[in-house]
Amino acid sequence: AAPVGAVSFGVKHTEGVSVAVVSRGREEGEPVPSTGMRWPLDEGTVLRFSMSQASTEVNDNKVTVSFYGEEGKPITQAGVFLTGIGMSLDVDADRDGVVERNSPNKASWTWGPEGHGAILLVSCDKPIP
Repeated sequence: AAPVGAVSFGVKHTEGVSVAVVSRGREEGEPVPSTGMRWPLDEGTVLRFSMSQASTEVNDNKVTVSFYGEEGKPITQAGVFLTGIGMSLDVDADRDGVVERNSPNKASWTWGPEGHGAILLVSCDKPIP
């Protein structure tokens, strides 16, 4: 997706985003500071970005990639706005009919009428259309 003539790139990102540059043949990426570094534009180079917490507003985080030519002259920029969405499996862990977000019984399970913990029923059959 790099423009013609680009030989390197730089990345800027907001505080809520973690960015890594992953080179061909490597699974782990090099962490990217929020601004200032440039990398050669090699085939197979990938930017991997993530958020570790939910956003407070829609599009409140951003990643901007700047592309540079032979002599370090800027060619163009591309950007993406991000919205982090929090997800949690909340259950009636103490089986009292109320789903609680932070139930102390969520992490353990005890059998019986006075027990606690989630009961999951998993369907492993193949659905027939």
